[in-house]
Amino acid sequence: MVKSDGSVLVHSDGGSYKPLNWMSPPATLRVSEPDDADRAEGITEVWTVQHAKTDDRLVINIREHLHDSSHDLGVDPGLVKDGVEADLQRLLAEQIELVGAGSTLIRREYMTAIGPVDILARDAQGRTVAIELKRRGDIDGVEQLTRYLELLNRDPLMAPVRGIFAAQQIKPQARVLATDRGIDCLTLDYDAMRGVDDSASRLF
Repeated sequence: MVKSDGSVLVHSDGGSYKPLNWMSPPATLRVSEPDDADRAEGITEVWTVQHAKTDDRLVINIREHLHDSSHDLGVDPGLVKDGVEADLQRLLAEQIELVGAGSTLIRREYMTAIGPVDILARDAQGRTVAIELKRRGDIDGVEQLTRYLELLNRDPLMAPVRGIFAAQQIKPQARVLATDRGIDCLTLDYDAMRGVDDSASRLF
């Protein structure tokens, strides 16, 4: 797979979504003819992918073209939270005691080396709490929070850091995995948090 940003990914034919090898952007792709020795082995093209800022190089030997297509995916919008998820983050930061009485907000979008933690807080006992927010909580969200917790707990100034997986809906498999890893689950009522629905006054 060749992307417009210059990155090249080599996938297996077994259905895995993770590439076997890749070159991250910025990079340039040069297609050349094989030499006689390579041609004798059945190689028809040689792709050389050179990183623009390092000496990293990926050489791909093409033996056969089975399919070739191009797809215009439009302008890259970047990573943007949808409206509901962004609102959930803002509302939970404003109503941080929903995660536990006496909790206080440290900051939203706490940046780490592997990405931002949605909310970083401190509980009533003074422990650091990392909160991952989703509209619909599935196993991928638990895995993401697990990676954040592993990283944050290496910092002696923050450890121990406990995790809370918060979502409007949490799938049973995700809840089981979170519990197994010592992560608390919190189901959020979006309407109640916005003040448009009083859950306490409902009959059911």
